Amino acid sequence: MTSNVRLNTDVAHTARVYDYILGGKDNFKADREVGDKLMQLLPSIKVSMRANRAFMARVARYLAAERGVRQFLDIGTGLPTSPNLHEVVQEVDPTSRVVYVDNDPIVLVHARALLTSTPEGETAYIDADFRNPQAIMNAPEYQILDLTKPVALSLIAILPFVVDEDEVHHVIDTLMAPLPPGSFLAISTATGDNSPEDTEQVRAEYERAGMRAKLRTRAEVEDLFRGLELVDPGVVLVHRWHPDEQAASLRDDEVHMYGGIAIKR
Repeated sequence: MTSNVRLNTDVAHTARVYDYILGGKDNFKADREVGDKLMQLLPSIKVSMRANRAFMARVARYLAAERGVRQFLDIGTGLPTSPNLHEVVQEVDPTSRVVYVDNDPIVLVHARALLTSTPEGETAYIDADFRNPQAIMNAPEYQILDLTKPVALSLIAILPFVVDEDEVHHVIDTLMAPLPPGSFLAISTATGDNSPEDTEQVRAEYERAGMRAKLRTRAEVEDLFRGLELVDPGVVLVHRWHPDEQAASLRDDEVHMYGGIAIKR
């Protein structure tokens, strides 16, 4: 799986910068330099990233435990930081199936860590780009999903790095089209609404490091769910979505990500 993987360690990468800020070890000097600059510009970025990771886990548990979803397509997986999505949903039901998708070489290196399914369930990994949904749907691993039953499409913290709205809508529409009624879309993405000057500096720093980035307003995030029915409480800062005790303790000015889920009727 990893023999032909080439890592360009001299150039910062979004997944490795994220890993560094969260305290991980799968990063290099270029990633750490960008990460240090981001934390200098926006000291709360670490809190925000952790809040986003916790949001993913709460969404996964809600969909599995409260909505009975047993199939998940997680695009923009990132590095395998526990708990992974499959760990959360297979704890609810060991028969759950999870397909992970990413195009980051270092995630591919770690993909085996993502494939530790329960015996009753199944996980798979697709090396593909979010911007090419047809390649995702044509991959053999995609076939473990039974499209006669609901699927949850998870796009957690990937959309800040896809800046063209028409492209984002096209990809989401394409990926949701084959999913049956009762399927869900889960999204989290960066915003500058609650700290516009500081977050704009962060966005600009990402771009200086070669990573195009976009901050979205709440209305723009709500529009990503067009054609679907938002689930209460709608689009909110991620720590305010069905908060547990830890999430409820966070301040709004510490969190710079909106999140929400919607159902396909």
